[in-house]
Amino acid sequence: MSDSNTTDFTNPSTFILLGIPGLETAHIWLSIPFCTMYIIAVLGNFTILFIVKVEPSLHGPMYYFLCMLAVTDLVLSTSTLPKMLSIFWFNSREIDFSACLTQMYFIHSFSVVESGIFVAMALDRYVAICHPLRHSTILTNTVVAKIGLAVVLRGSILVLPYPFLARGWPYCRTNIIPHSYCEHIAVVKLACAIIRISSYYGLFVAMLVTGLDVFFVTMSYTQILRAIFSLPTKDARLKTFGTCSSHLCAILAFYIPALFSFLTHRFDHNLPLHFHVIFANLYLLVPPMLNPIIYGVRNKEIRGRLLHLFTYKRT
Repeated sequence: MSDSNTTDFTNPSTFILLGIPGLETAHIWLSIPFCTMYIIAVLGNFTILFIVKVEPSLHGPMYYFLCMLAVTDLVLSTSTLPKMLSIFWFNSREIDFSACLTQMYFIHSFSVVESGIFVAMALDRYVAICHPLRHSTILTNTVVAKIGLAVVLRGSILVLPYPFLARGWPYCRTNIIPHSYCEHIAVVKLACAIIRISSYYGLFVAMLVTGLDVFFVTMSYTQILRAIFSLPTKDARLKTFGTCSSHLCAILAFYIPALFSFLTHRFDHNLPLHFHVIFANLYLLVPPMLNPIIYGVRNKEIRGRLLHLFTYKRT
């Protein structure tokens, strides 16, 4: 006779998300900064999309990639925050098994997509600074569309095994996920089987994507810096470098929290669980919130158009 306390969760109908384990009593208070960041991210990214759409002078490769980044940030933040806020506000912790796997897929695939977009934006800066006279002929609208499609396909295909592998594991221990969303490793750790395939494949994807993308971004900026330092005057060097500053800030805002969250979650087991969960949420929220602010403040074309819109409305 099977133990009544050991339920067979092979293909469980639902999972239970705990939110932030150990800080359940503070969920209401924690929801305030998370909700604020989400609102800023949504408003900021929709503003970027709107400004680029209505301003013909911004219809160029750099701003097309920026729109791709804005859409990706909206998907990433919306994949997690609504459900997390429902846990914080209404104690709505259940999530359908298929919905959990879908959320997992969107979070991880669009994280890979965002990383790829930063590489594409680094390529755009490289061509604009190192080959300025050929920029419009190299990065045509067709080439930009093909790059965008390749970035999306790479993220979609690389992460596709995640939900299929997770669905195949037997879940005979519990269906309680000590997290606020269906993070890949947090889900497969519940399986009562050796999950080396899922674990190693997740590590492979993370290392492959991060390693290749950081390498290409580094190579692009090595060439960019060489071109900048070859300019004759200090003002010219500062002005040219200023065109890259927004992109560099966005890259740092994305990769530093991502690497920290990934490495501590896998290798540092001394940190409290709630720290891992909070940082995993910040990693998905801070870049979508900061990117429109960074580009809105640092980019004079977007800043100018935004000021023009506000001035026009007041007039």
